[in-house]
Amino acid sequence: MKVATPLRRLHLFEFEDFPWFPAAIRDLTTDYLEFLQARFCLHAPAVAVLSRALETTRAPAVVDVCSGAGGPILAVHDALRSAGVSVPFVLTDKYPHLEAFRRVSSVDPTGISYRVESVDATCVPNDLPGLRAMFNAFHHFAPAAARTVLACAVEARQPIAIFEIPDRVMTTIVPLFLTPVFVAMATPFIRPFRWKRLLWTYVIPLVPLVCWWDGLVSQLRAYTADEMLELARGMDEFEWTAGRDPIPKSAGHITWLLGIPKS
Repeated sequence: MKVATPLRRLHLFEFEDFPWFPAAIRDLTTDYLEFLQARFCLHAPAVAVLSRALETTRAPAVVDVCSGAGGPILAVHDALRSAGVSVPFVLTDKYPHLEAFRRVSSVDPTGISYRVESVDATCVPNDLPGLRAMFNAFHHFAPAAARTVLACAVEARQPIAIFEIPDRVMTTIVPLFLTPVFVAMATPFIRPFRWKRLLWTYVIPLVPLVCWWDGLVSQLRAYTADEMLELARGMDEFEWTAGRDPIPKSAGHITWLLGIPKS
């Protein structure tokens, strides 16, 4: 199948990247993204990549950086366990969504934990050993910062797996102009129920507008598999592989990068 030619990458701003952005709105937008990922099993292709990486590296844990509201972690954790790969997950974020972290962890307290303090993906603490996973957040980093994320893992000799649904092609960008409609339709089904979710979605529609803008920019910021490999150029202590796999029952794809220490 012919792969669509990607548009030129533009590193525009996303509201949720700003430290001053209200935590309440940031949390509501990440709740919406978590709902989409869980409802439509968008990260199904990531399970096979993670499973191979964990079997190869025997990593003691999966350290999820830039966790947002937990994203696909519950689904990925359960899928790995069903495949015979049992490994604990640790949720971390620069702006921890602690309410969501507690909710996800409560489903399996022994298998999923979280860090309360801020964890920057460009400087992960040494007391968090394990395979570093990043779901739908790599595009937030401009090339220099993205290389720092990879270099941090290399320096610590911890394997790293990057997974991205955003894609710089028109087939994924055009539908995003309907994001405010999608947010309005999804909101009644997002749990837990919150009055503030109704306020900031229907009365003062900041959540739909932020999801629309940040979602559109996410596509334009996305890296291709070749660009990810280029970012890892020169980090020869690791073996790097990348790919772009279709998401079942969807027109979308997951682009991924995997780095594993050679020795």
